[in-house]
Amino acid sequence: MSIIVLIPARLGSTRLPKKALADIGGRPMVVRVAERAQAAGIGRVVVATDAEEIRAAVEAAGFEAVNTSPNHQSGSDRIFEALQIVDRDGMVETIVNVQGDLPTIEPEAIRQVLAPFEDPRCDVATLCVEIRDEAEKTNPNVVKLVGSPTGASRLRALYFTRATAPWGAGPLYHHVGLYAYRRASLERFVALPPSTLETRERLEQLRALEDGMRIDAEIVDTVPLGVDAADDLERARLMYGVAV
Repeated sequence: MSIIVLIPARLGSTRLPKKALADIGGRPMVVRVAERAQAAGIGRVVVATDAEEIRAAVEAAGFEAVNTSPNHQSGSDRIFEALQIVDRDGMVETIVNVQGDLPTIEPEAIRQVLAPFEDPRCDVATLCVEIRDEAEKTNPNVVKLVGSPTGASRLRALYFTRATAPWGAGPLYHHVGLYAYRRASLERFVALPPSTLETRERLEQLRALEDGMRIDAEIVDTVPLGVDAADDLERARLMYGVAV
C-alpha cells in the first residue's frame, strides 16, 4: 500500500493570524506537524499550502511543500490538488490528511488512522476518543461520532454531530479530525457538492456519509491538541518545554 501524508496549511486564520507559522520551540507550527508525520514513518510527507511564505519555511526546515490555490473551501480540496501535483502518475493508493494545526499529535495516532483499512469495505478512515469530561458531551465545539461497533477498538460511523448523541446509557465519542482516504474515495468525495446535513451541521465528513460512503473510526486514547487560539498556542509551547 503506497501512502502519502499531506498536510494542508493556509496562511489566513480568523482567530490566530498566520498560525501555521507560529513559533513553537524555534520552529514554525506547520514544521512541527511535519516532524510528527515524518516520525510516523508511513510514507512521504508533503505540506500543501496557499502561501509562498509557508512553503519557504517548510522547505528551509528540510521538508517538501507545494503551492495550491488560495480559493479552496476545505483541506480536502487542497490535498487533492496537491496529490495531483506530486503524484501525476497515480501511484499513491492511500492519502493521510493531517491538519496543519496539530503540532503535538502523536506519530502513533497517525499510524493508527490506517487500521480501519483492514476492512476493504472502508472508504475513509478516521479516529475517535471516548469522552470522559462531562462538559464535552454538551459542547457544540466537540464533534461527536455516532457509530456502531465493528470490533473492540473500531466503530462504523453512522453520523457526526455537534449535538449530544446518541441518547441513553453508553459512551459518547469525540471525533478526531484526522483522515485517511483510499485514492478513489478522495476523488469521489471532492467531486461531490456540499450536502444538506454537511451544511446544517457544518461538518464536511457528512457529505461522504450522505453519498453512501463508509467511514470507519479507530478508537484511540487521546485527543490531540488543535491550535485555534492564542491559549492553545501557549499550551502547545508548554508541551514542547517552552516557557510562555
